[in-house]
Amino acid sequence: MSTSPVANGTSAAPTATAPYVPPPFRDLPSLVAEQAARAPEAVALRCGDQAMTYAALDARMDRVAAALQRDGFQPTQAIAICATSSIDYVAVFFGALRAGLAVAPLAPSSTAGQLADMLADADAQLFFADAATLQTLHDGGVDKAKLPRVLRLDEGIEPWLAPVGARPRPVTIDPAWPFNLIYSSGTTGTPKGIVQPHAMRWVHIQRAALTGYGPDCVTLIATPLYSNTTLVAVIPTLAVGGCVVLCPKFDAKGYLELAQAHRATHTMLVPVQYQRLMHHADFDRYDLSSFRVKLCTSAPFHAALKADILARWPGALIEYYGMTEGGGTCILHAHLHPTKLHTVGQPAEGHDIRLIDEQGREVPRGEAGEVVGRSGGMMSGYHKQPAKTAEAEWTSPEGLRFIRTGDVGRFDADGFMTLFDRRKDMIISGGFNIYPSDLEAVLRQHPDVADAAVIGVPSSEWGETPVACVVLRAHAVADGEAVRQWVNAQVGKTQRLSALKVVGELPRSAIGKILKRELRDAWQG
Repeated sequence: MSTSPVANGTSAAPTATAPYVPPPFRDLPSLVAEQAARAPEAVALRCGDQAMTYAALDARMDRVAAALQRDGFQPTQAIAICATSSIDYVAVFFGALRAGLAVAPLAPSSTAGQLADMLADADAQLFFADAATLQTLHDGGVDKAKLPRVLRLDEGIEPWLAPVGARPRPVTIDPAWPFNLIYSSGTTGTPKGIVQPHAMRWVHIQRAALTGYGPDCVTLIATPLYSNTTLVAVIPTLAVGGCVVLCPKFDAKGYLELAQAHRATHTMLVPVQYQRLMHHADFDRYDLSSFRVKLCTSAPFHAALKADILARWPGALIEYYGMTEGGGTCILHAHLHPTKLHTVGQPAEGHDIRLIDEQGREVPRGEAGEVVGRSGGMMSGYHKQPAKTAEAEWTSPEGLRFIRTGDVGRFDADGFMTLFDRRKDMIISGGFNIYPSDLEAVLRQHPDVADAAVIGVPSSEWGETPVACVVLRAHAVADGEAVRQWVNAQVGKTQRLSALKVVGELPRSAIGKILKRELRDAWQG
């Protein structure tokens, strides 16, 4: 028997419905091989004027895997990739998986020091990079002798590949083996390697049917391939025989042209990309009628933006709330629940999501608490960091392992979750808890405010005090002080902003998260 989520995310009384039973594990390289046998001439990947069929992708994966085996690589060892999105990026990634290896996809925006640290942490013995990445390492003074063997992905890897027609030795992939090491953004310190096993990716593949992926789908990707946000859309598409269209660098006009030209059916975008698309002057002139599903994750997705997308962009809109570390996922089918756009939806099938207080106790129904989750899709841990892994886990009274999110949320009476903030971003001023997201929502209601972020800074009087960084719209009438006074007239006394700074733009990660640590450092510096 299954259970249904209730307001605090725990379980209600058993119902008569059948329990959720996941299908037997399948590995991604085998699924790609099946698609190549089923429809060899179907296009798997497009990037610019290049295209690769499933037969060609499968054959290239074989040559990558055979080359790695030739060079002495053994299952569960790691390679690293740091380059702009391309067809060969995917082929190398998936080929390494076929040999049983793990892949560490690294962010090109990383500093030289971060790249060197991540390569060392991953124990990568082979590094696929492009010219820009190598220039970053050179400019940062990284000793070449301390790097693993480097292959230039942007110059073509044909000389390194095993011969045409080569087949690797068969490898039976264990679900517990590492699929990849996704490194955290580093916004709270040195990036941590999140070990995602093949079993976790299999959970993502199982979502394919729920979001309309199939052999005829065309998924337009405009986020980088090192990001988990991207992979959770790319992997299911290729597992079921669809086509992935890569857009290596996002701009609104270019994205819309690709979507129209390729008759895109699916996409994964982060909120800031949706915002830029909806604000594009010619958005409504493009034919986007082919879209079935639009997905969003990775950063706060404001209700007004969701409503605008629903009104003007055909197809379903689905928001995922979860972590790269895995645990529990909430899903909001925005097109089905237009009165719940302020939430991140309900727990996914088979996911157990609960809320706990600072002492690790489950909070009463209807109260806010830190979100913790458990499911079949959970990280193995942080690579070589058992203490950090333990900090990220919570054990339930029944002895079950959950992943802590660090986010504060609350379930409503219908089981939909409203998020407030990261626990570390919550401001405690004069003993009162202040959620920056509440103030940011008020700021965005001002007609002259295009974007806003609220942070807490030290205060001798209150301990902490809220301040705002605001981007004004073009031709704004109000100045920063006028906006601050307007906001303070709308909020409670304890929430009032003590200062407001107008900035040209807010610092964001490559997937659109506002880097509040940078704002705090700049404010206090």
